[in-house]
Amino acid sequence: MDLTSVSDTRQCLHRIHQLLEQAELFYGHGTDNAWDEACWLLEGVLRMGGSSPGNELPDSLDEQQLALLEALLKSRIEERKPLAYLLREAWFAGLPFQVDERVLIPRSPIAELIQNGFEPLLAASPTRILDLCTGSGCIGIACALAFPEALVDLSDLSGAALEIAQANIARYQLQNRVRAFESDLFDKVADSYDLIVSNPPYVSRQEYADLPAEYHQEPQIGLVSEDDGLAIPLAIIAQAAHYLSNTGILVLETGYSWQALSSKRPDIPFLWLDFEQGGEGVCMLTAAQLRQAALRPPA
Repeated sequence: MDLTSVSDTRQCLHRIHQLLEQAELFYGHGTDNAWDEACWLLEGVLRMGGSSPGNELPDSLDEQQLALLEALLKSRIEERKPLAYLLREAWFAGLPFQVDERVLIPRSPIAELIQNGFEPLLAASPTRILDLCTGSGCIGIACALAFPEALVDLSDLSGAALEIAQANIARYQLQNRVRAFESDLFDKVADSYDLIVSNPPYVSRQEYADLPAEYHQEPQIGLVSEDDGLAIPLAIIAQAAHYLSNTGILVLETGYSWQALSSKRPDIPFLWLDFEQGGEGVCMLTAAQLRQAALRPPA
């Protein structure tokens, strides 16, 4: 894995790509292939050194850069640690966010909805938004930037995750419009919102056990939900109506559990959304639909 003798930048990049390919890693935390991962690693190291590569790579790398590349590559291959954790940064909705092992790595297809202004789902531009189970805060902060007049709340059960969310709020200087607080789902939520967005834990314990090693580097509390992954999504559906304005909507991600959720609650008219950039398992429900669902608890 020695990179210290390969100072030519492009040769080094191809060598990193080769080593990643040989390692048979899993990609799903920001890239989906070894070449993109190699480029991201190299760019990250250049940025750590204060260099912004843009479209032009430097001709050569110095000893310090090569040593850092080698150390990060070793952790990626031998520990199966996702590259976002190694670089302490991930991208979501075209924006960089601080991340570490206290939070999940952003990868939700909800990013596409935010970039499209949630059209045509919203009746009007939202004035209050809740990002429930916020983790790094990426969804709520991206919403705040998409809707510059809105007040945004970020809530999470994990105090450790909220430390990262607070750091990301400060990164974008949104302290005047975005606040973060600890809450077990809606336990400490007291306001009414035009938009509630949530990417909660929805992975069953069996599915979690079968996930690639990279996912086991992430906090289990952010992934696993009881009742075959449905307990937390069902709890959100049961309670959300109490915290929505009359024209408000809930946007809820359930991933691969979406079919099980539809089967569990066939009485609910879930609108499952399509994504041009890939992804599935995100639904939209109106306040009125959620109120009706609350009147008909599951059998």
